[in-house]
Order: sequence, then structure tokens, then C-alpha cells
Amino acid sequence: MGHAGVLAGGLLAGCGPSDSPGDAVADQPRHGGRLRLGIIDGNQSGNLDAHKPVGSGIVRGFALYSKLWEWDEQMQPRLALAEFAEPNADASGWTLRLKPGLEFHHGKTIDADDLIFSIRRLTDPQLASPYAALLHWVDRDNLVKLDDRTVRLAFREGRSYLPLPETWVNFGGIVPVDYHPVTNPVGAGPYKLKSFTPGQRSLFTRFDNYYKPGKPYADELEIIDFKDQTGRLAALRAGQIDMANVMSTEHLQVLQADPRLRLLKSVSGNWLSFDMNTTKAPFDDPRVREAFRLLADREDLVRRALNGQGRVANDLYAPFDPTFDHSLGPRPHDPQRAAQLLKDAGHEGLQVELVTTPGPGLASALVLAEQARRIGVTITVRQVDLATFQGPQRDDWTLSTGGSIGAPFLASAIHTDAPFAVANKTHFHDPAFSEAFLAAMAQPDLEKRKALVHRAQRIQYERGGMLIWGFADLLDSVSTRVGGAQAEQSLFSTWRFESLWLRS
Repeated sequence: MGHAGVLAGGLLAGCGPSDSPGDAVADQPRHGGRLRLGIIDGNQSGNLDAHKPVGSGIVRGFALYSKLWEWDEQMQPRLALAEFAEPNADASGWTLRLKPGLEFHHGKTIDADDLIFSIRRLTDPQLASPYAALLHWVDRDNLVKLDDRTVRLAFREGRSYLPLPETWVNFGGIVPVDYHPVTNPVGAGPYKLKSFTPGQRSLFTRFDNYYKPGKPYADELEIIDFKDQTGRLAALRAGQIDMANVMSTEHLQVLQADPRLRLLKSVSGNWLSFDMNTTKAPFDDPRVREAFRLLADREDLVRRALNGQGRVANDLYAPFDPTFDHSLGPRPHDPQRAAQLLKDAGHEGLQVELVTTPGPGLASALVLAEQARRIGVTITVRQVDLATFQGPQRDDWTLSTGGSIGAPFLASAIHTDAPFAVANKTHFHDPAFSEAFLAAMAQPDLEKRKALVHRAQRIQYERGGMLIWGFADLLDSVSTRVGGAQAEQSLFSTWRFESLWLRS
């Protein structure tokens, strides 16, 4: 679910005629119809695996599977299948209790055995799910069934692990003990699978015993794969699909001008960055890292690389997290200071390669190269395909573009630059940061954790390896026929399938 794969009070723009106060009756949710979502699948055909989704399998997973938690509209985890889920005093273990009366698509009651099976499957080395690394410390061989609905979970090596919900919610679908992603793709999501043609489309039918009463609304959900934005936009305007997620900013004016469509503009925490490898020259020198942060004109980057659909960032992620340090102000644009720092570091007239992929990454790379040229720094932009970018060399680039979804702080750090991060492209390792971060991982008390996170963020701000220049707005578009779709601080406004319905 990182930046390459996808690219909160939200702002709703371009409302259609059915959104006026006088249409209150028409805006009451109704059952029936087939809801059609168009997604971009690139060259991947996707799958149905709850714990190892490929390509567009991530989107289908939100229809098929339910988890203990789900993302709320502010991109924070809230209880879903779980009735109770709490850590102990030092976050060295969790107690997880399912709601009573839950049911899978094939009629089986969801119980503790299914929960244990799901945890063990997600973390199974044989499955080799790339998302298992987010739950690396879960002691999968020490899961204790307390009763038919309750499980106690502990962590290996005496670790404390507070962000269990945030790291589990996307790929932690609860599945039955007889689950198989091909022969028995059964879950507890709002829709049951009817048919699946990889790389083309998938069709789902309403699950009548879904745990949210009265939902979902549509009788059927169809997810249609497109290879490019242009073809999908044409299908949306022709009425061949009802919704399209993550629209290109290049199509903004077309979407706004079409009276048959509504544009959902979600002011999210999805961030974009330039990742500096701190183990390689010249970025092993913190003065060079600071220089790059100062030479970047962030306003210009947002205006040109995002077509103005975003806002400036100050090298820190998770701005909506309640522990975020808002006292760390905007990073100034100071090319003169940047030039002096490079001279002091012995890198006057620096030349460096910046590796990127098509899309916002490439656009931002070209803008940064132009900005750097003004102080005598030569940035050579090299564009590679996504498979190469995320392949074996992923963590070896000297300078590359990056970014991710706007997850809370601890979960984002586990992805990027924490002591055991799963994709630490910057190879940032700072003893003081590690100490503060690990203490925050063990502190359930919000106010005490906030002080620890502030300490960690100060270190990231001063000497971290990421130049986080902007937060990208998320543009989704839906037909005026679609009800229940709202902009929010997450990237799931068109994936909340249980809440979406079709006007008559």
C-alpha cells in the first residue's frame, strides 16, 4: 500500500445536483443495483489472497475480508470484528476478543480458532507475505486461546509492540480454518465472491449476514481493471463504471467540468519524499542532507509536481497522528545556506543521480533537479520501471523518490526508518532516535508517548534521511448516481463498499 501502489476533514468539491439540501429524501441509502469501481492494475493481474495480496488484490480484499480493526475516516484504527483489543501496561502483549455472533460467508461462526489460524497464516514463513514483516515480533507459536472468542497474543524476544492495529488493519483479514485463496476464498467482508477473471474484472454479491446491520446496500459489486488512467476516465464519463479511485491531477479540470460526476478531494496524510541513503556519500554527511532539505522549494514542488493538489511538508510524516509535534515549523527554502553547507562539506559542484518511476515521483524529481541547478548542483534523473525500482536494488539507491500512505507515526516508522523498519531506504540508524522510538512502542499512555514521539521527530527533523516535501491530496471521482461516498483523511473513500449505494 506504499506510494508506488496508490499513487484527512476532507474537502468535497464539484458536488453534483443530487447533493443539494432539497434532495434529502433522494439521498436516503437504498438497497439494490450493481456498483462498479474502476481501478488501475498496471501490468499485474492481482489475486484474492487475504494475507498476500498482489496488485489489485488489495482493493478486492476490502470487499471480501474484514479485520479486527478498520481505518476510520481520519486514518486511525477503530474496532471492527473485535469487541475488545487492548495491550497490557507495557505493550508486551495484547488481549483480543471477537464480537459475538460473527459469521463467515459460508455460514461458519467466527471463533478464536479462526483468529489464531489467521494470525499464524499471515506470519507463516512459508507464505512469505511481504506484510508479515510488519508483525515480525508476533510470537506465532505462543498464541493462547482464553475462550471461544478470546486470544492472548505475545511478542518474541521480550519486545513491546503498541501499533498492532495500525500494522495489521490493511492485510490482517480474519479467515476460517478451511480457508484457501484459490479454492475457498471465504471471508467476513461486505461482499461474497461470485467470479474473478485476473487482470479483467471481479464480481461480488451482497453478504446478507455482514456484521454491520443493514449493510452493504448494493446487491452486487463489480471491480473492473484498467491499464491506464485515460481508458478509465473515458469509461467513467461514458457511464461504464460508477467510481474511479486515485485520479490523475492532469484530469482535474475535465472531472470538475462534467456535471455527471462528483470529485472527492481528500486532504490526506499521504506523503512524498526524496530518500537519501545515509550510508553512501555524499548523504553520509548530515550537512549534505540538510543542504538538500534547504535547497528544495516545496511550494514550487507542490504547485508543479502535484498540480497544486497538496500541501507543503516539513520532513515529517503522520501529521494527523495525535502525537505529531506541530511545534516544528515549516522548513525554510534557503538556497544560499544550502550552498554554504555543501561547500563546508567539500561538495561544491556536487553531481548525484536521482532514481524514480513515472508519475508524481518523476515530476517531482525533474522539479528538484531544476531547483538544485540554481546553486550549482547537478541532479541526473534516471527513470526506471516499477519492478526495477522495487526490486533487489530498492534499498541501494543513493538518492530516490519515495512516499507512503498517511498511517499513524509508529506504523509509518516501522515501514520507513525505525530500528527494524521493513523498507529503510535511507538506512537511517541513530541511537537516540532508536531509544525514543522503542520507548514509544512500549507506552500505551498517550501523553507519555507524545513526549517520546516528539523527541524522535526532533531527531528526524534535524538529521534524518528523508526529504519529505509534500502531502498529496487524493482525488476520487464518482457518478452522481453514487451515494455514501465522502472525502476523508484516508485513501479509502471509494473502498468503503458497505457504505456506498446507488440512487434510483
